[in-house]
Amino acid sequence: MAKTNRGRFFEDYRLGEVIRHAVPRTVSGGERALYHALYPARHALYSSDEFARSVGLVADKKGAPLDDLAAFHIVFGKTVPDISLNAVANLGYAEGRWHLPIYAGDTLRAESEVIGLKQNSNGKTGVVWVRTRGLNQRDDCVLEYVRWVMVRKGNPEAEAPETHVPELQPVLTADDLALPAGLDFSTYDFELAGEPHRWGDYAIGEQIDHVDGVTVEEAEHMLATRLWQNTAKVHFDSTARPDGTRLIYGGHVISMARALSFNGLANAQMIVGLNGGAHANPCLSGTTIRAWSEVLDKAETAAPGVGAIRLRLVATSGGAPFQLKGEDGKYLPEVLLDLDYWALMPL
Repeated sequence: MAKTNRGRFFEDYRLGEVIRHAVPRTVSGGERALYHALYPARHALYSSDEFARSVGLVADKKGAPLDDLAAFHIVFGKTVPDISLNAVANLGYAEGRWHLPIYAGDTLRAESEVIGLKQNSNGKTGVVWVRTRGLNQRDDCVLEYVRWVMVRKGNPEAEAPETHVPELQPVLTADDLALPAGLDFSTYDFELAGEPHRWGDYAIGEQIDHVDGVTVEEAEHMLATRLWQNTAKVHFDSTARPDGTRLIYGGHVISMARALSFNGLANAQMIVGLNGGAHANPCLSGTTIRAWSEVLDKAETAAPGVGAIRLRLVATSGGAPFQLKGEDGKYLPEVLLDLDYWALMPL
């Protein structure tokens, strides 16, 4: 009997099955340091223990929480061997919520429920929808999200599972967002945070060019995928794609764009909701990533001094900012990422 795992193919999934992913991971300050080494991340709440303490987010003598996207990457990476090892592409996200901050010493694991299946018309691939939950050592759900991924069939002649496309909430409301216990921006230090712009300074429909760019290198991408234990073949193995290239992990693009957004959105401190996202075009080594944002909505919250702001974050490989789709309704070829998320910001 073969003891190695070739990964799941589309015909191996069953609607409603729950997959418990290996292997749990205890996080430390090392993850935070490596995250900040990989990306020009500068948001104060995740950079400074003292800043986090000043807004109510340091408890039990722990330091600042782990960056929200670093937590996402760790949980995501757990799912790859079972969900996207044989993926063609990761297609999108929905209904993402960060429920609890994650601190050094927490142990994370993940489980996913298959909530949708649809074979593609070519008969060679299919789309799998999963709802993934990240759990800590107390079995508290720290974050959850839905994603859908295109997966190869191992046997093109295999019978396709019955089609079921899930109905997903297009946008989370502000009431759907989980506010971290103790969060208080009423004495927020704008000077230390890096910008004076508060929640009330942003208008719905406003667009922000984040100006800067970062060129993605092969070495940093490989370090990132190893750090997050993302073993998808298209990221690691240059023979997995006909053109011999390795795709840059989509989460790498998300984190790079989020870091670039600091210039103009330095006070959008915490991501707490993910409404939707699309990796519009592939990113390869040597691509220079630039970013722009659009304010989609705003809402007050019950936490002292805290407002919620809904943002569209777009990463591009060039072209003019604020250009997203062509006349045909399709993403322009230079658009890499279209991400719709909620963040928390001082009033």
